[in-house]
Amino acid sequence: MSVIKVAILGFGTVGEGVYRTIQSHGAKLTSVLGKQVEVAAILIKNKQKQRKISDEVLVTTDFADILNLPQLDVVVEAIVDREPTNSFLKKAIEKGCHIITANKEMFAHHGQELLNLAEEHNVSVGYEATVAGGIPVIQTLRQLLNINRVKQVQGILNGTSNFILTEMREERLSFAEALKGAQVNGFAEADPTNDIEGFDAFYKTMILSRIAFGEEPNWHDVEREGITNITSELIAKAEEQGLRYKHIAQISKSGKHIKATIKPVLVGKEHPFYHVEGVQNAVSIQSDIVGEITLQGPGAGMFPTASAVIEDLVYVCKNNAPSQRTTILTTL
Repeated sequence: MSVIKVAILGFGTVGEGVYRTIQSHGAKLTSVLGKQVEVAAILIKNKQKQRKISDEVLVTTDFADILNLPQLDVVVEAIVDREPTNSFLKKAIEKGCHIITANKEMFAHHGQELLNLAEEHNVSVGYEATVAGGIPVIQTLRQLLNINRVKQVQGILNGTSNFILTEMREERLSFAEALKGAQVNGFAEADPTNDIEGFDAFYKTMILSRIAFGEEPNWHDVEREGITNITSELIAKAEEQGLRYKHIAQISKSGKHIKATIKPVLVGKEHPFYHVEGVQNAVSIQSDIVGEITLQGPGAGMFPTASAVIEDLVYVCKNNAPSQRTTILTTL
């Protein structure tokens, strides 16, 4: 039986989750793809750190070692930052590899460039994991846009902010106390700026805009506000009125104008996001035929994100015609 050779860049939470899932679901992948999926190489930072990786896998700190493999079919990028990840993926595409990324900041800045390059080299790009972890929002949008015209997309796209707002309301905590709890539980980084100031949700919103409307708004025109100004007093007053604060990204198109906002919003019980709590994410899509669809699920974590990557692995291996790669222009 032929084999699909995969390299994983990074062995943190997401990278390890992808590796473990390929191991545990190998038989299912084989039945779906008709080929065995094998992790051929993993890029790491520190060779001294002990990891449970098979001796048959090339473990290296040098990306050139991965590019020099005699067979390499798919490169999964699970690092952070815009560089060197963008450069790594460009080189992988030029080698003829399909690529999959979970890096929303890098993809928001360089996604179209990577998609164009992939089309030139007749390979595919998967990026489901860049937006909402285990929620298949990108696949859903792709399916809807075969016929439907999307009018608006709303989302709770950052689990850290949602967790903090939930804890402030349920446990009567201050913002600082809730943030500390998020850090202790591993939901927030030591520097939580990207999450609590709305940058993470902003990048995801730009990716969604590109899929839903074929273009993005001018980044400088987007209203972006984090949750740092939400106090326990504000939350208590809202609760007295039956309302809850949710950090919501919204993007819509009217004529040729695209409007996007990322900010705290008060929602009532009738809103689909009212009961979305903790680290959960949710996305609501409004379109002209089907109406409103709401998806909810885990937005982060080892296996929810790995699930999105594995679905992309199936996607890029089964759909490698140029027509599917350009759906981002018409329809993360």
